[in-house]
Amino acid sequence: MRIQVDQDKCCGSGMCVLAAPDVFDQREEDGIVELLDAKPPQTLWPDIREAAAGCPSWAIEVDET
Repeated sequence: MRIQVDQDKCCGSGMCVLAAPDVFDQREEDGIVELLDAKPPQTLWPDIREAAAGCPSWAIEVDET
């Protein structure tokens, strides 16, 4: 699994951080998403799928190939 985030799309809701805090964080100054791990272990994949599905601005892209 590979993950990309589009910081220009992010609205700073923080839903991704709640779903997968080992993979996503937010910048202190504006709350925009930061990717901590672009190739996370398989044990985190369900949380990442939840984070991507719950992102209100569709700023998270997940490639499972």
